[in-house]
Amino acid sequence: MRLVRTKPRSQQRLLPGLDGGSAIPEKLYFKIGEVAELTEVQPYILRYWETQFATLRPTKSPSGQRLYRRNDVLAVLRIKELLYQRRFTIAGARRHLAAEQESFPPTALDSIRLVKEELKQISSLLRRNSP
Repeated sequence: MRLVRTKPRSQQRLLPGLDGGSAIPEKLYFKIGEVAELTEVQPYILRYWETQFATLRPTKSPSGQRLYRRNDVLAVLRIKELLYQRRFTIAGARRHLAAEQESFPPTALDSIRLVKEELKQISSLLRRNSP
């Protein structure tokens, strides 16, 4: 997968961040340095948070670079708010985020994942019972 910046950074349309203060450029992927700059969180902290929070899982390019999507950047901003402004511990922030996730109704993606798992189970049953 090859990523190409479509517009110079100065011409990119900005979308509001979580708190309305910072703006997030409208693009598909962000490198860890860009996320660090946008969120004002050091890259080593972002890498640590990836190990602590299930909601923060950037994809990796074939060369191994972390590629954050807009949702990942919003998750970083949310984690930063919980840890630095609301003074949660990491365990407390993890529990709080899990409780927030449970309060949301299932999305279409969640439904698709469930259907996919059920189809896999049906497929394995059919393979076992076929002659």
